[in-house]
Amino acid sequence: MNLHSQAPAAVPHAKKNIADLAIFGGEPAFRETLHVGRPNLSGRARLMSRIETMLDSHWLTNDGPLVREFEQQIAAVAGTRHAIATCSGTTALQLAIRGLGLRDEVILPSFTFIASAHALYWEGVTPVFADISERDYCIDPAQIEPLITPNTSAILPVHVYGQVCDVGAIAEIARRHDMPVLYDAAHAFGVTQGGKSIGGFGRASVFSFHATKFLHSSEGGAIVTDDDRLAKSLRSMRNFGFAGEDNVTSIGINGKMPEIAAAFGLTSLEEMDHVLSVNRRNYDEYCRQLTGIPGISGIRFAAEDKSNYQYVVIEIDAEAAGLDRDTLHRLISAEGVLVRRYFYPGCHRSEPYKSMSPGIAKRLPRTERAITRVLSLPTGLAITPVQIAALCGLIRFAVAHADEIRARIT
Repeated sequence: MNLHSQAPAAVPHAKKNIADLAIFGGEPAFRETLHVGRPNLSGRARLMSRIETMLDSHWLTNDGPLVREFEQQIAAVAGTRHAIATCSGTTALQLAIRGLGLRDEVILPSFTFIASAHALYWEGVTPVFADISERDYCIDPAQIEPLITPNTSAILPVHVYGQVCDVGAIAEIARRHDMPVLYDAAHAFGVTQGGKSIGGFGRASVFSFHATKFLHSSEGGAIVTDDDRLAKSLRSMRNFGFAGEDNVTSIGINGKMPEIAAAFGLTSLEEMDHVLSVNRRNYDEYCRQLTGIPGISGIRFAAEDKSNYQYVVIEIDAEAAGLDRDTLHRLISAEGVLVRRYFYPGCHRSEPYKSMSPGIAKRLPRTERAITRVLSLPTGLAITPVQIAALCGLIRFAVAHADEIRARIT
């Protein structure tokens, strides 16, 4: 596969007693820092060949051949007629919001990356936050309908951690209220439900191809849809509203994906099966290594559906583990593993939404619970089974010595 070779990772430093923990002055377990979301970089020779071809052509942007090829392949994986590539996932969201004519209020979960809410607010739309399901961290359909008012123009569900929303229930709510559904599918490229790609649900879905994603273009995004009129409008809007060489027919911005990003994207598509196999290996290894640790549980993916295993997420029950999530976060980070509290503190606790809706946390109890318990662990090509075993061993050690650790920290 002509993968970019990497030097073997150093064997992590084991802990024998709590004085060995880096948080108490010991040597960090990992000499080379491990990051959640470190970019998957492989296929370097093919990437460089595409870049050389791009440079030889002098075609660097404005719907070049690499972007058009990338869009065709994205649409094929998404199972849609159209894919409109953009310079970022957030720009894709903003274009889709404007293209669908959304206004006033849109319902979405607070348990998502802040861009989901910001894209709405930037376009003059007020985010209305609904609570999530305990089962999958996605928006709870039962919480949507009570929030619908005459000002509600759409529903913006988010496929969190690559787990698919209850698309059937959401579609039925949207049908009853005659409103569109726009899916934020930033985490879910290549994911299916019931044998159908998640790109085919709703009026449109938005992907992110940021460097940290399962499939990436270094930076970028795309909107996928079967709506011919919407696709035509989006293509014009992402290019200043042009409809032809000199004919501007509407308001637009510069939201185009450059050719070099498409070069990354096409190469990432070629490596997708390899990355998926490594992600699945890592996921299975985490499941094995974390089994039996009190208070530690992980998300599980439905065997009948295809996942990209982009995120390995654990939930920490502080009472059962003896340590809360934030203490474990501090402890692991000190050891050289930069785990993330996705999505702390929740959109509703971030500005400007915190000031707009004081007291909203009371009606988001499951979101409040998740933001204090969830931790995302490293996966992808940058971590090995040996490192996974060491990280899980560190978690097991911390839980086993929770009383001593808690006493020293406090």
